[in-house]
Amino acid sequence: MKTVIATGMFILSLVGSAWADPMLINGAGATFPYPVYSKWFDEYAKIHPDIHINYQSIGSGGGIRQASELTVDFGATDGPMNDEQLSKAKVKLLHFPTVLGAVVPTYNLPEVTADLNFTPQALAGIFLGAITKWNDPEIAKANPGANLPDKLIIVVHRSDGSGTTYVWVDYLSKISPEWKKKVGVGTSVNWPVGLGGKGNEGVAGLVKQTPYAIGYVELIYAEQNKMPSGRVRNSAGQFVKAGLETVTAAAAGTIKAMPADFRVSITNASGEKVYPIASFTWLLIPEKIDDPKKGKAITGFLRWMLKDGQGLAPALLYAPLPKEIVAMEEKAIGQIKY
Repeated sequence: MKTVIATGMFILSLVGSAWADPMLINGAGATFPYPVYSKWFDEYAKIHPDIHINYQSIGSGGGIRQASELTVDFGATDGPMNDEQLSKAKVKLLHFPTVLGAVVPTYNLPEVTADLNFTPQALAGIFLGAITKWNDPEIAKANPGANLPDKLIIVVHRSDGSGTTYVWVDYLSKISPEWKKKVGVGTSVNWPVGLGGKGNEGVAGLVKQTPYAIGYVELIYAEQNKMPSGRVRNSAGQFVKAGLETVTAAAAGTIKAMPADFRVSITNASGEKVYPIASFTWLLIPEKIDDPKKGKAITGFLRWMLKDGQGLAPALLYAPLPKEIVAMEEKAIGQIKY
């Protein structure tokens, strides 16, 4: 009889553990890396069914805010937090680069099917409102033979706090003194012209449904929506299209110069094969995690992300981290206490 009872209790314990809710880890932030994060969290759940990572793609501004206020377990951003933001956070936040991506100009020109070339001056002029028509000489000279229409350019930008915006305006500030003076850099800026869309999804949707519009999105959003992405002239004078090789090239100069806190900009990097509007994207992790089980789960995911997760990035058009930076991050995980 005792054996039957013991066996029954063992079975009930197995059933109970099968029914037990997995540990929930909440994160929020950047839309730029959402496609790869979504893939990572799904794959990680398959090998760790006891851990569920819930991520809200709300934009980098929201990710920084919620991580700073500790309303989520981690945040995500495409623009590193500045010193002032870090000082206001309720806990010290650590930056962990996850992948490399590209922000691309995407447009809706019914008369043009080929990829367009954009000079830095053209992009700055368009988003400043100084270049207003598609057949403007600054655009035409970079696209000889293209059937550029005599139509007004409709500018589309992000309406929410956005790391994608940060990357875009960080680049514009480096190539245009006028942009730097009048608009500057941030996850949110006062746009001189244009319509606002929420998230990469919103900008892509607005451009796709609006003839003669131009906007900026992370590369995967242009690809998923079958939208063109323009080639951008880099600092070496080459018109370069965003891709795994050209984005990886943008990070080459940071491998030896990467700061210990991983906060770095790689827009307008030097090199003939460099796509100039590229960036790391970061997870924001508290240095001190009060729940030891949650701390162990988060650091376990970070280690998996740096090893197995990197192999899943290229299929979604994100470039994996250089191995030297992976090694730095693996050491940096030791800073997280729980």
